[in-house]
Amino acid sequence: MTENEEINIYIISDSVGGTANTLGRAAMAQFPEVNANVSAYPFIRGEDTLVSILEKAHKDNALILHTLISNNLNDIVAKFCQEHKLFCFDILNPVVQEIEHRSHQQALKKPGALHQLDDSYFNRISAIEFAVKYDDGRDPNGFLEADIVILGISRTSKTPLSMFLANQNYKVANLPLVPEAHIPDLLWQVDPKKIVGLTNDRKILNSIRRERMIAYGLNPETAYSRIDRIDEELAFAKELYEKLGCLVINVATKSIEETAAIIVNTLEINHNKQDF
Repeated sequence: MTENEEINIYIISDSVGGTANTLGRAAMAQFPEVNANVSAYPFIRGEDTLVSILEKAHKDNALILHTLISNNLNDIVAKFCQEHKLFCFDILNPVVQEIEHRSHQQALKKPGALHQLDDSYFNRISAIEFAVKYDDGRDPNGFLEADIVILGISRTSKTPLSMFLANQNYKVANLPLVPEAHIPDLLWQVDPKKIVGLTNDRKILNSIRRERMIAYGLNPETAYSRIDRIDEELAFAKELYEKLGCLVINVATKSIEETAAIIVNTLEINHNKQDF
């Protein structure tokens, strides 16, 4: 392979293929200078369709990642890749087989079992609707119903974090903190173990807010982006968090996923709500 040659990754699944796609992209993220082409082939149920995809993969010398639960389709992939010396990684079946061995029960072998329209699916939809309804402090009544209440000054990723947690079936409400604004009385009725206070580094906030003003076609040198104003907001938030006795997370160097993991693993909430 030459230095600039493209790497082809084929994602093959009998469902949506999200698991394999995430794995492939996570692996390629370790090689930012490598030119990669990720091709997804979801909802594969027929042998002829599968074989045609495999033949194309052979021409592209592709890496194959698959989550085919059917024994027949799985065997076709394994045999084809062995005969044609193609890299193939079966993500699902080795784990399923080990669980079968340990539990002494047979797997359903049902394509797309994770994505059926079950209670978990409808709970997720309900959680997303909840996060939208109670985003940005629109209705403080949501604080009392929420699994998690997120607080933070502007540009601490409150809304993206709320939606990410909602996709894990958590009901999340969030409140923007502004020194001049009144803190809703209902917040003091929430169990502090359900509250998360977000903060960020002053220089990062300054940069983010300046860029936001520029994106809006406005002067970046505004009260919103001034360091002294940011320091005032950070001090206000810190004082509130101390009064509440809540979990505090600095999001400066953390992704949404990392922050969500800290919240779920730290707060005393129902861990069984997660559905990965």
